[in-house]
Amino acid sequence: MTSRQVSTQPFDDQKPGTSGLRKKVTVFEQPHYLENFVQSIFDSLQGFAGQTLVVGGDGRYHNDRAIQTILRMAAANGFGRVLVGQRGILSTPAASCVIRKNHAYGGIILSASHNPGGPDGDFGIKYNIANGGPAPEKITDAIFANTTSITRYLTLDTPDVPLDAPGTTKVGAMAVEVIDPVADYAQLQQSLFDFPAIRALLSGGRFRFCFDAMHAVTGPYAREIFERQLGAPAGTVINGDPLPDFGGGHPDPNPTYAEQLMATMFADDAPDFGAASDGDGDRNMIVGRHFIVTPSDSLAVLAANATLAPGYAGGISGVARSMPTSAAADRVAQALGIACYETPTGWKFFGNLLDAGKVTLCGEESAGTGSNHVREKDGVWAVLFWLNILARRGQSVEQIVREHWARFGRNFYSRHDYEGVDSAAANGLIADLRAALPGLPGRVLTTTSGATMTIASADDFAYTDPVDQSVSRAQGIRIGFADGARIVFRLSGTGTEGATLRVYLERFEADPARHGVETQQALAGLIEIADQLAGIRARTGRTQPTVIT
Repeated sequence: MTSRQVSTQPFDDQKPGTSGLRKKVTVFEQPHYLENFVQSIFDSLQGFAGQTLVVGGDGRYHNDRAIQTILRMAAANGFGRVLVGQRGILSTPAASCVIRKNHAYGGIILSASHNPGGPDGDFGIKYNIANGGPAPEKITDAIFANTTSITRYLTLDTPDVPLDAPGTTKVGAMAVEVIDPVADYAQLQQSLFDFPAIRALLSGGRFRFCFDAMHAVTGPYAREIFERQLGAPAGTVINGDPLPDFGGGHPDPNPTYAEQLMATMFADDAPDFGAASDGDGDRNMIVGRHFIVTPSDSLAVLAANATLAPGYAGGISGVARSMPTSAAADRVAQALGIACYETPTGWKFFGNLLDAGKVTLCGEESAGTGSNHVREKDGVWAVLFWLNILARRGQSVEQIVREHWARFGRNFYSRHDYEGVDSAAANGLIADLRAALPGLPGRVLTTTSGATMTIASADDFAYTDPVDQSVSRAQGIRIGFADGARIVFRLSGTGTEGATLRVYLERFEADPARHGVETQQALAGLIEIADQLAGIRARTGRTQPTVIT
């Protein structure tokens, strides 16, 4: 069958962010919009004729139609085989697993991660390379360049491919194999964790666990692994059916949006352990009975206890964290005598470190943790890791974290998100902060309580990759204080409306007697100074953050 060439014109808003291209569904529904971006991906690649492509998504609204478009275009552009998840479902970490296991050329993942879904919600698309990880900047820059000059795309006129059951269908000369979206992923997890010990914990009747899939992609994965393979009682997984609009909820695993899980975990008869994952399955939230574990602390605890899991019994080579993530993992790395790397935000920056064997574990404060088993952050993996630690240590979540703080000290840490801020106001705030950086060191700031803090350092974070020496600049404004506290200001690249200003606040406390202070209280002085420095209220009109994590 001969491919058909369709004339088109560029759109001016197809620059990928930290996690691909994200826009409203209505934007992607415009004629040629998705096709332009997909063709721009293919035009940025070489040597894929006859190769294997992996395609899947988080099940959000428009995924089904977009997958059919991508299959026709992949065939028209010369791919030999596409592996696609049954019903179009593949969590982001599972897609990475499938790419790696099948030595695929790459993959296209359809997801807007933790953003809302439905006809009026968000949609996203990104390209992952052969190592299973997000495309590096040199590829995303090439994709964007192609979107600005595209004049045609290639497709075929063929019927839709049935995706409801495993099997193989031809689209032109290309084979489309519909695969079980869970099987390869579950097999990989079995090789990493002590399933017998976790099974004994979950099926013994004494330990209770609640996993909130938030009507997103991890429902099928959680039911198969936690309930069927590990023996957790039916009903352990709540909101387990993936829905195009995520049941009307916001599939972001944090205390604000995971309301049902939080109500369960803070009830009088709360389970021992709670967890949630997001829209595409790469983020996680860990909760004990009446106790929340921050993502930064979770990464540090996993690093400190890694050898309890069979897949990491030989120790870890190093740990990496994104720059805004707290330095809790740094303290563990120092104690273990291993390297710790600070990267820009975006999972793609961990790929080179993982491929080079420089790190084993990595994580971001935005609820993402992962390891060298795939090249994406992995929500269910993080939950299994915690279950493995709980099974081996025989303590509660709170006991484990408090013992960790007693040994390493506590990094009081919080992120304040101001979502949907006027873009001009947000960009002006960051631009003025950037311009003020040279004059900030040495400046003394005073809070309303009379406390003073001296700025010791101020910069716009730049990163030189230790593997390929590539440089990434303007990755976030860092303000460091003489007592070791810090504030970071960034604009998020994952939203679709206005701008999201993120303010990260961190203060270290070595004294265990002071570890019990409530986080926002412990950071109150920094919160006040952040507003003094940036004029958040005056510039945005917001008196408080949209979300605090």
